[in-house]
Parts: sequence; structure tokens; C-alpha cells
Amino acid sequence: MAFLALGVLLLLAASGIYVAAILGIMSIVMAEAFSFFPLLPALGDITWSASTEFILVAVPLFILMGELLLRTGIAEDMFRALDRWVNWVPGGLMHTNIASTAMFAATSGSSVATAATIGTVSIPNIAKHNYNPSLFLGSLAAGGTLGILIPPSINMIIYAFLTDSSVTSLYLAAMIPGILLAVMFSMAILLACIVKPSLSGSRSRSSWTERFRSLKHLLPPIVLFVVVVGSIYAGFATPTEAASLGVVAALLFGFYRKRISGPVLLAAFEGTMRTTAMVTLIVVIAFFLNFVLQSLGIIQFVEDFMEGLNVNPTLAMLAIFVFYLLLGMFMETLSMMIATTPIVVPVILSLGYDPIWFGVVFMILIEAALITPPIGVNLFVVQAVRGRGPFRDVVLGSLPFLLMMIGMLLLLLAFPDMALLLPSIFN
Repeated sequence: MAFLALGVLLLLAASGIYVAAILGIMSIVMAEAFSFFPLLPALGDITWSASTEFILVAVPLFILMGELLLRTGIAEDMFRALDRWVNWVPGGLMHTNIASTAMFAATSGSSVATAATIGTVSIPNIAKHNYNPSLFLGSLAAGGTLGILIPPSINMIIYAFLTDSSVTSLYLAAMIPGILLAVMFSMAILLACIVKPSLSGSRSRSSWTERFRSLKHLLPPIVLFVVVVGSIYAGFATPTEAASLGVVAALLFGFYRKRISGPVLLAAFEGTMRTTAMVTLIVVIAFFLNFVLQSLGIIQFVEDFMEGLNVNPTLAMLAIFVFYLLLGMFMETLSMMIATTPIVVPVILSLGYDPIWFGVVFMILIEAALITPPIGVNLFVVQAVRGRGPFRDVVLGSLPFLLMMIGMLLLLLAFPDMALLLPSIFN
């Protein structure tokens, strides 16, 4: 039954039906066809309990914070400031892409928003400075994925909700791998441009006076990161309370720069509501699907099946890596995470792995799915912002960064303390 359910899930996903509808259909069909007692009457209670969880309030707040940074131009100012400092390195603006996506990810929590925002500012420079389109676009698509990993991450909040894990521990665990992965992205660009200088384009030069003057534009994202993540780490605020503090800080920066107006707020609220409605509907329906899977004993069956194979935990984890890398070619990341978490995490626990460690690994696997064709969402986001040119440019340009992600996964498997060190120190 477990393999039948997975097959139906993949078939529906490939059909182009909306994710929430897929999960809803799966839930109803399985509840009616295989359950010995009625499960649908529980839908109301489960929907209510899932939608009233306090931790989920952080999701729209983080989305709103990112929207405010975008609509008030703070993200664009940040990009220009970072470019002043890193444009001298071989690769020029591509390093700015990685640095700015990493910094914006540390305030927005959304990979799609990160790729779209920085891409809008950066892509016009391809023709202006004669950059290789493929590698340049790949740096934007890959850099945007850091929104899932670098705290605060919306996906980590959902993972914590689904697995009853600590958001604070997950954020601490993701800090070192997130920063290291961003550095690895820049190193890939540097090596490529050293080997083939024509990839680098024409680099602009900035004086030290210009660089120091630009530092004021880096202050808002840095302050927001300290307010949000710092308040969580210090135990001063819960993730939801920290998100609300971040929204207030973003509003204050917008008012200080005289960029807050009625149309700006309306656009930010509308963007927030659209994204939040989509995410919340998927989470609520997936919560009911999880209830059905548990009631039918499918989760226990998968766990017993894996234990019965008696395979080496490392080999089992490598198989899970391959499974998600392949699954990412055909499923959107949020649906993939929500649909598989309740099945895979018990297996991970039975293999002896830490759920916090796996949370970080899971985020990187989802990151890889964002730039894996043919469904990689960030590939389409960057191509849409670009507006013209062959789609294969974005796909081919993302491949070096996909290899960096696989390398990071292997490093975490070999050295799990990379993720578990900070949680062990601060918790």
C-alpha cells in the first residue's frame, strides 16, 4: 500500500494538478478505500489544530518582511553596496549575486523571493558588462536557494512543525553549513573564472570612499538579521515573536527612508496574502494526509521495511539522498517536503540519525530540487526575470552549484558535527 500511495502521488504530481488538490485527493481516496473506520469526520478537528499552531504565524510575518524589503528598495540598495566590496574578485558581479542572495535570504526566508528580487536587480548587468549568461544566471538560481537554508527559513519552520522539532535548534544547526555553502558557491565561480577568464566579464572598480559610503545600505539587512535571529538565539523571543519584530524593524527602515506609502503597503500585503494562502492550504491538507498515513499504518510499515533490510545506515542515507535528488526532478519543493517528511523522518530516527541534523540535510536536498530540471522552480524564476534567451543557459549554469550542494551533503554525512556543534553549545 505504501508503494501504491507513492506511485499515485508521483502520477498526480506529474499531471500538473495543484499540490493542495493532489494531497487532498490522496487523503480522501486512501481514507475511503483502505480504512476500516471513518477518517473523514476528523478532517475538521485536524484542520483546526493544524491552522491554529502558533509557530505557523511566523510564516506570513517572514513573507511580509521580505515583501517590505523588496517594495521599499532596501534589497536593491543592499545589492549595490555589496557590489562595491566584491566586484574586484574574478567573477565580479557573480560574487555579488551570491553575497546578496545570502544576505537577503537571512531576512526573507524564501528562496523564490530571493531569486526573483536579486535577479531583477542583477540580470541587466549581463549585457552591460559582457558576462557569460549561463554561469551568471546559474549563480542567481543557486544563490536563491540559500533562502531555505540560512536562518530564518520558512521551510525550516514547516519542518519543525511537522516533526515537532525545535526551530531554534534547526536555525543554529543550519548556520555553519549555510555560510559554508555560500562560500563554496563563490569558490566555484572563482575557480571557473580563473580557468576561463572570459566568463568573468568586465569588472567595475570602486574607490575606498565609495565602499565606505555604501556601508549604510548594508545596515538594514544586518540589523534585521540581528533582531530576528539574535532574539531567537538569546531566548528573548520565539520564532513567531522574532518574525513580528522583524516586520516592525522593516517598517521603521521604510519610514526612515520615506519609502512607505499606501500603494507600497498594499502591494506588500497582497503578495504576502497570496503566498501565505498557498503555503497554509498545502500544510493543512498535508497534515490530514499525515493523519491518514498514520491511521492506516503506512508509516510504521515503511519503518519496519527499512529495519528489515538491515542495511548499513550510511548506505541507507546515501539511498535517501539519491531518492530526493531524483524526486526533485518531478516535484515542487514544498509539496515534496510536506508529502514525504512524515514517512522519511521515522526511518531516519530508526537508523540512528538526529532529526535536527537531518533537518539541515533535508533543506539542502530541497535546495538541490530548486535547481534540478525539469521542475526546478528557481530555474523558471530566473528565466522569467530574464525574459528572453534559451532556458538551457540557466540549467547548464546551475550544474556547478548543484555539485557543490552534493559535496556539502557528503561533508555533513562524514562530519555531522558541522550541523550539531552550535545546537550542542547553545542548548
